[in-house]
Amino acid sequence: MGTPDFAVPTLEALIESRHEVAAVYTQPDREQGRGRKLVYSPVKECALKHGIPVCQPKGLKKPETVEKLKSFEPDVIVVVAYGVILRPPVLQAAKYGCLNVHASLLPKYRGAAPIQWAILNGETETGVTIMQMDEGLDTGDILASKRIPIADDETGESLFEKLSLLGGPLLLSVLEDAEKGTLHPVKQGESPTMYARMLDKDMGRIQFEKDAEEIGRFVRGLNSWPSAYTFYGGKMMKIWTAEVLCGNHSDALPGTVISVDKNAFTVACGRGALRILELQVAGKPRMKTDAFLRGNRIEPGMLFPDGENA
Repeated sequence: MGTPDFAVPTLEALIESRHEVAAVYTQPDREQGRGRKLVYSPVKECALKHGIPVCQPKGLKKPETVEKLKSFEPDVIVVVAYGVILRPPVLQAAKYGCLNVHASLLPKYRGAAPIQWAILNGETETGVTIMQMDEGLDTGDILASKRIPIADDETGESLFEKLSLLGGPLLLSVLEDAEKGTLHPVKQGESPTMYARMLDKDMGRIQFEKDAEEIGRFVRGLNSWPSAYTFYGGKMMKIWTAEVLCGNHSDALPGTVISVDKNAFTVACGRGALRILELQVAGKPRMKTDAFLRGNRIEPGMLFPDGENA
């Protein structure tokens, strides 16, 4: 059971293993674009490529839906970013129950966006946890985990890719232990972190009065979605890459451009400054700042955000 890109490597690992994937459950096809064309989920595309039956119920509450699931006689149900809350009839439908691949070191960062929030909060490491699902929200017993460091230049996108590749091998080792009867479940304690709530498009606006280090994490954590942004000439300007300059570089108001060179411009923050290295103005392609500066005017003293959306 899974839906987005993150779930595909785990599905592929199962397909390539000695285990049989009896069926794949994924979210219903969605309409996208101006033409409202139906688009398959990445997990569905992977399943169809390998000739695996695909089920796309709108929910899993109806008795007939549960009976359909049971008809596959699953030994285990693997869940990776499926996007549906599972009730007891589903949690109990397989011999070994439901195993979830979660992109954090539980009990840290339970919730929908653990990858991005780990960066936003300045964590130095994260990882993947295989959990025995229960009725709670990411509260089930821990079966295995794998740690990795978070690089200084890590983005939400790069960490997403790294963690997506960890889940499959770790899950296969858990399945081996389950068959041998050598699993050692560990109960979770209270989470030391906030709930990793889902991201939305409106949360990306940069508040330059904050510390430059915090804004730098903000830029990296929201890359590639929903992205950090300000405004330039009344248009949204996404900031894709920025260098954090610590210390007090200027007495200028936060958001003020304090220096410009041929490669970048630097903006004052509440503490420290941010050197903008890559950006994108609405309606234009993503580009390095040096290319942007060859066709646009940025001068010391300019204040971000500017224009009608300031």
